[in-house]
Amino acid sequence: MKAPPPLQLSLQFADATHRALLPRHRVQRWVRAALARPGQITVRIVGEEEGRQLNRDYRGKDGATNVLTFDYEHAPQVVADLVLCAPVVAREAREQGLAIDAHYAHLLVHGTLHAQGFDHLADADAVVMQARESEILLALGWADPYAR
Repeated sequence: MKAPPPLQLSLQFADATHRALLPRHRVQRWVRAALARPGQITVRIVGEEEGRQLNRDYRGKDGATNVLTFDYEHAPQVVADLVLCAPVVAREAREQGLAIDAHYAHLLVHGTLHAQGFDHLADADAVVMQARESEILLALGWADPYAR
């Protein structure tokens, strides 16, 4: 088995509601599983207000979203910030009948793939990205998020 790429992880909690579900070693495992090369990634868990402001300022959308990826460098290492909005993650998990930590794992994998240039705007790209997400999450012991 190939060793995972090195990861420098900064984990920040502006909203600590789910801190107990997101110990550093779990977040690191989920992010590292999606990395294809060394990474320097900050994961920030925020509340509704900060999530809404960032989504409005950077995407022009007035409302918080589950995960925002700010990718700065793809090679030779991945440099990115992943911002997850705790209230949105909790609401989506509840609506989808998921455990909150399962949804966080999916969104961290999703955001990490975005940080490496994956996208899902075009149908063909979405198929590739979703297949990769499913493969990673199954390997981590989670259910396939697209098999619902």
